[in-house]
Amino acid sequence: MERPELPWMATGDGLVLRIRLTPKSSRDAVEGIEDTAEGAAIRARVRAVPSDGEANAALTKLIASWLGVPKSSISLVSGGKSRIKSVAVRGQTLALMRDVAARLGH
Repeated sequence: MERPELPWMATGDGLVLRIRLTPKSSRDAVEGIEDTAEGAAIRARVRAVPSDGEANAALTKLIASWLGVPKSSISLVSGGKSRIKSVAVRGQTLALMRDVAARLGH
């Protein structure tokens, strides 16, 4: 099976982002793209601890802020207890793809 080169995939109603999350960090930030065993992933850090969904909630808030979209348009698709997560962003697919690519320097 071939590993994806981009950390996002277009869907009918937006994008799904592959994210490698580091909880308990000194800051909340999206830091670029890194290569993982599953393929390319967006590297993100949050200050929240990985307990009771706190880090996942912080990630949702971070991605919404980073993309300038409402928090309600972000949802965790998979990876609730894993460092590698799939996060859905609902919105105009083409505009989101351009925005994510530009923010990541792609």
